[in-house]
Amino acid sequence: MTELTSDTQSGVEVIYSADMIATRLEGLAQEIIARGLERPLVVAVLKGSFVFAADLIRALHRSGLEPEVDFLTLSSYRKSRTSSGKVEILRDLDLGVDGRNVLLVDDVLDSGRTLVFAKDLISARGAKEILTCVLIDKKVPRAVNVHADFSAFEGGDEFVVGYGMDVAHRYRELPFVGRMMQKET
Repeated sequence: MTELTSDTQSGVEVIYSADMIATRLEGLAQEIIARGLERPLVVAVLKGSFVFAADLIRALHRSGLEPEVDFLTLSSYRKSRTSSGKVEILRDLDLGVDGRNVLLVDDVLDSGRTLVFAKDLISARGAKEILTCVLIDKKVPRAVNVHADFSAFEGGDEFVVGYGMDVAHRYRELPFVGRMMQKET
């Protein structure tokens, strides 16, 4: 059970502290390594996953894996807290994925549209195997049929910020995952 605290400076209630995240990433790296991926390519879905992906890549390295890394920028939110339902490519991959084992890293799995879009795109380009890893797997109804192969945490139906995730380009810098505190009336 998570003990919630608040960061009064940011107005965000802490759900997963920096220490909790760091500890979980070490275990997550071991789970990924146990899959035995050869020549893995980590593809971070930007922007929300950039902090998670960076820390995960370092945890994989400490565990003996040396993945190549690339980035795919997708958007379905823009400045909103709700998905538009349409996924757009804002920045495409630089590296080829043909015949590669790909670990697709994203911040939150909720509707599933972004993850399915990215998986389909990489699959169509000839990837050998595509595994998915998310920071938070929200236990909510999905718009599409998808599951994460690896997840750091499970979450509910709440909008989260921090640890790379934002609302209207704010709160990415927070070292923890949290939710906006209700303003008192």
